[in-house]
Amino acid sequence: MPRTGDPSQPAPAFAPHDHSHCCGDLLLRADQMARDRRVRLTPVRRRTLEILLESHRAMGAYDVLERLSDEGFGNQPPVAYRALEFLEEQGFAHRIRRLNAFAACMHPGEAHSPAFFICRLCKLVAEAPGEPVRAAMEGAALDLGFVIEATNAEALGLCPACQQAEAA
Repeated sequence: MPRTGDPSQPAPAFAPHDHSHCCGDLLLRADQMARDRRVRLTPVRRRTLEILLESHRAMGAYDVLERLSDEGFGNQPPVAYRALEFLEEQGFAHRIRRLNAFAACMHPGEAHSPAFFICRLCKLVAEAPGEPVRAAMEGAALDLGFVIEATNAEALGLCPACQQAEAA
């Protein structure tokens, strides 16, 4: 989700916004992309994506599995891992390595190098364009004769709400 352009305003994940708009638009886009690619967004895959879209928090595979199990989708780890792997392969979700968790992609179908800003207290995750980070890394890689195929930039810190809470 793009920022407003005003650098004083927090990214949408860290600011009050119509989250149902995030979910609805991204589910529609995922459905269309799956049809276009001729891949199946099975009920368990779709529900997994819906679970990830419920908030801007990253979720571990076992958290997702617990939700799926509660809803009758099975209780064995491969159920969640296969669904999450599919979503990641299709660009509908990202793996947040620092948290060993997954978050819904806010820009499915768009070529992008995301940068993730992770609140260390509340675990909210904001996805932002990471092209400047990738460009800097590619410059350093060029000096080494290295070709970057993918990047995943993650920054740990405090979201605006947690900054206020700590200051109080």
